[in-house]
Parts: sequence; structure tokens; C-alpha cells
Amino acid sequence: MDDGNYGKVSFLKILAVGLVGALIGGLVIGVIAIQYINNIDNAIVQNNSTNNSNSGLVESLTIEDDPPTTVEAVAELVTPAVVGITTVEMTQDIFMRQYERAGVGSGFIVTDNGYIVTNQHVVTNNPSKITVSLKDGRSLEASVVWSDENLDLAVIKIDANNLPVAILGDSDHLSVGEMAIAIGNPLGLTFERTVTSGIVSGLNRSIAISQSNIAEDLIQTDASINSGNSGGPLLDNEGTVIGINTAKVDSGEGMGFAIPINIVKPIVEQIIQNGKFTPTLLGISGTDREFAKYYVGDEDLKLDAGILIMDVQKGSGADVAGLQKGDIITHIDEVEVNTMLKLREVIYNKLPGDTVKVKYTRGQKSSTATVKLMGQEEISRLSNSIKN
Repeated sequence: MDDGNYGKVSFLKILAVGLVGALIGGLVIGVIAIQYINNIDNAIVQNNSTNNSNSGLVESLTIEDDPPTTVEAVAELVTPAVVGITTVEMTQDIFMRQYERAGVGSGFIVTDNGYIVTNQHVVTNNPSKITVSLKDGRSLEASVVWSDENLDLAVIKIDANNLPVAILGDSDHLSVGEMAIAIGNPLGLTFERTVTSGIVSGLNRSIAISQSNIAEDLIQTDASINSGNSGGPLLDNEGTVIGINTAKVDSGEGMGFAIPINIVKPIVEQIIQNGKFTPTLLGISGTDREFAKYYVGDEDLKLDAGILIMDVQKGSGADVAGLQKGDIITHIDEVEVNTMLKLREVIYNKLPGDTVKVKYTRGQKSSTATVKLMGQEEISRLSNSIKN
């Protein structure tokens, strides 16, 4: 996988990949039947809109006494910020005839002027209309500001003000056994804003969610989630969002998964400030232990920790800094990175042109390099110039 996008190639093909984009894709292993919580037959959304307000991220919850610590209190506080997302998608049948397909998912408001976080598979790639249903009864059209199919994340925007917001928490300091609360629209808007509770059952889980994508570093919970919950918040006992509900295991009871919220925070913050998100990249393709085991097994890839560099984009910041294929990245700016998702989280908090300190090992020797980060477009230009 690359430091930019999850990919859709086999492990062996990654060896030849020099482009940006963290490749976290691959074949579904048949042991577990995974489905998107929101059926991929259901869901959608589209294009662009901007507005600058970061009240949902930087202001604290207004609570008279202590933060809520019961399911009832959390539900009362956060439910107004949870939305239903109805999408209409143009698709084709087996006879290539065009028809519309509708679906329902969930999302949550993160700024009072209408930015909403959800899953990419809720918005999909070809929406003709997105409608957001608010708790106050309004239905408003939305547009896609940003989406990433490989991360399965999207940010959409509605034209509204003074909206209730959900506060983003910290997914780096979760503990197995702590309370987890899911709010969403299971089985459609008939059961909108259903609240279920349980615990954090596991951390750093890795699952194949389709024939072309593997998700890792997921939060596992036994809080009941079903089709339509996709994109809704997973909350802690203080009512802050710790994850985005995204998948479940059909073959087991009480096994749901959420994307950690910390990967979303730098994306949302940049969108609020600049109206768009520009991913920053080291310029490597790499793999981690969780990703590799789906293809070669732990015994074949002697990687106990860190990110193994599979290739370096010529002319990129990583290349200029002297990083090489076979190096193992262990830390970025003193933050330990053992998964590609964590690597992304760290560098997404930076902008193109910023530098980071990369600690890595080559053989038995540890070294540190200063790497200048580049944007996706700059890396793509480098790649195209080499091809041409």
C-alpha cells in the first residue's frame, strides 16, 4: 500500500507500485462474510461546497455539570446531530439499461453550518441526488465536498446554519471494555436515530470488506448495528465520536466495526479552513503486517512492526531524503506508526511543503531522515513525467 490510498492490487503487484496512495486492498478471504452496514445497493452523494466555520470541532460540549456518562444522556445529547442520508444513484442493469437506485445511510453533523461526515459507500461514485434528513423534520439537498473510496470516508455539505453538532473525540486512547454507543438508521428511516449500546470489543482490527478493499485499525464493538447504520457515529460515554460505523460480520453476532475518528479530524479541519482537502504524501508505496498477512502470511513477511517500504517514487520527498525500498519506517515525528492508516493520520495533519522527521531501520541500523511532504497532484506529475 502507498502512503496515499488503499489500493486494489495484489500484494505481489505492490512491489512494482511507485505511485502515491496507500494500497490497502485485495481479495476477500472467505472465512468471514463482511458486508457494508449500509448495503452497497443502497447509498450515494455528490460534488462540492464550502463554508468556513469550525464551531463543531473547536468548541466544547455545553454541559451544565459533568459530561454524560449514561446511554440515555449520550443519546439525548448527540441524537440531534445524527442525520439520515437518502441517495439516488444512476446505474445499469445487465442489459445496459439505465435506472435509478435509492438507498439510505447515516451521518453526523460536525459544524453548525452543515458539514457532515459519513461513509464513501453511502455517497457512492455516481449519485444523482443526496437528501439529508434532520431531526427537526427538514429534508435538505447535499453535495459531496470530499470522498475517498479506499478510506471509505466522505464529507458532505448542506446549506443550513445553527445546526446541532457532534464533537469529535480521540480514538488513540480507547480501551477494550469501555462503553460504546451507536446511533444511526438501521434498515432505513423508519427506524431513524436508533440507539444501541455495548462495549469496545477490540482494537486495531483488520477485515476484508469487499473483493477490492481491506480496512485496518478498526474499532470492534458489540453495539448492535445493521444495514443503514453506515456513516453513523460510534460514541464513548462522554458523548464524543470515537468512530464511524462502517461494517459488520454477517456470520457472527455482535461484531460491528468502526473507522477510528482520528483519521477524519485532520481532513475535516482542512476542509473547514480551506474548503477542500489536499492529502499529503511521503512518496512511498508500503505495507504493514496487518495488510500483508492477507496475502503472504506473517511467517513470509518478517515484519513485527513499522511500515515496510515496497517502492519509492522517484523525485518525491522520500526519494530526495534517501529512503529506499526495504527500509522499515518506525516513527514519524516521534509518533510510532505500525499501520498505513496511522501513517496517514500523522501526515494528514501536515500540509504539502511541510517536513517530517522519519525514523527508519535499514538492516540492523536505525536512521532518521527529514522528508518534505508533497501533494497528490505533485506526486502524480512526477509519475507522469517518468512515464513520458
